[in-house]
Amino acid sequence: MTTFNKLSLALALAFAATGAEAATLKIATMAPDGTNWMKEMRAGADAIKAKTEGRVELKFYPGGVMGDASTVLRKIKIGQLQGGAFTGGEASVITKDAQAYTVPFLFRTQDEIDQVRAKVDPLVKEQFRKNGFELLGMSGGGFAYLMSTRELKTRDDLKSAKVWVPQGDAIAEATFKAAGVAPIPLPLSDVYTSLQTGLIDTAANTTAGAIAFQWHTKIKYVVDLPVIYTIGELAVDKKAFDALSEADRKTVGDEIATAFAQIDKQTRADNTSARAALEKEGIKFIAPDESERKNWEAVGADAKKQLATSGALSAEMQKALDAALAEARGGAK
Repeated sequence: MTTFNKLSLALALAFAATGAEAATLKIATMAPDGTNWMKEMRAGADAIKAKTEGRVELKFYPGGVMGDASTVLRKIKIGQLQGGAFTGGEASVITKDAQAYTVPFLFRTQDEIDQVRAKVDPLVKEQFRKNGFELLGMSGGGFAYLMSTRELKTRDDLKSAKVWVPQGDAIAEATFKAAGVAPIPLPLSDVYTSLQTGLIDTAANTTAGAIAFQWHTKIKYVVDLPVIYTIGELAVDKKAFDALSEADRKTVGDEIATAFAQIDKQTRADNTSARAALEKEGIKFIAPDESERKNWEAVGADAKKQLATSGALSAEMQKALDAALAEARGGAK
């Protein structure tokens, strides 16, 4: 090849690289704009755009403007979106193992959660990959509590309540059915309106989540007993992700991981301050007595058995989860 031809080829390649259209990953989320989640995601997106020199852009659609989880997944399938942020229950449509951490009364402390996630997160990510998605990040939302417009002192009080569960969340449904409750499945986006109209009167959320979604303007009571650990998962279509260069995929993964680490840290602080804010608003936290607490723990144990029998989690994931939790507790079962 002559020197002239080599120069022409180099110029052509340079022109092609410069003129290449940026890859835009359009991502939907229920998180309202202005929340810490959105601030960190936008910061991560800015870093990705800068470090890839504009080759990759993340565009977020917050506040549920793209519809509920099922609508978002449908839009991903047809290419209108490339990704979404989901709860574990919502993402169970992608893989049932997305809800590995949401088994009721599974964890006792945040430290247990941290130790288990260090071992189990990679397995959850692999399950997403097997089902056509790249799980870019997972953030712990904290422990969720039952919140209601009515006073709930006992399990019997709950049986007559109109209790919301996330649509498609088999684990939540199994838990409440084990307690003798007929739950009402709805998309997360419908909860505020349903509390307002009386379609439901009880729902579970974190203290920070209750404020972020404005549920605190409707509820009056909180059962002061953690029900489940909540998790948020940011997943994108694997084909769209794999279309990026290896270097750009690494940049996206690294920056989202950094953003999620910051979200985890801030969320813990937000839940603490949110509880104080709810109490200041006059919302009453009612702590169950010891006998009632044991009743709820028994419900959790029953639900876990039912879930194991029904195959709500894969056998591989259930085994890994049990082993990691046992190790976190020093080998105790």
